Amino acid sequence: MTTHAANQVKPVQPLFALGRTLATPGALVVMQGMGISPIALLSRHQRGDWGELCAEDKRSNDEALKAGSRLFSAYRFDTVRLWIITEADRSVTTILLPEEY
Repeated sequence: MTTHAANQVKPVQPLFALGRTLATPGALVVMQGMGISPIALLSRHQRGDWGELCAEDKRSNDEALKAGSRLFSAYRFDTVRLWIITEADRSVTTILLPEEY
């Protein structure tokens, strides 16, 4: 079967390295209970989909990409929020619940 180039989906390149990836116990329980893929969340974060942030916080993240500062994303699933934080040196990325911060 021949595939036309126009029909091929190119993967979106990550904007930054995640470093070591961690999740807090509370975040793991929530993700498992709700069927949320941590890989999918990390992928969104790494592609610059910052989730439910105000415009100013999204701009701050965009600037942090250039300056090498901390990156922050927030995602809502029903009444539950999950945060992802990548440290400024890109050595660690953590998925957590806001109350675990």
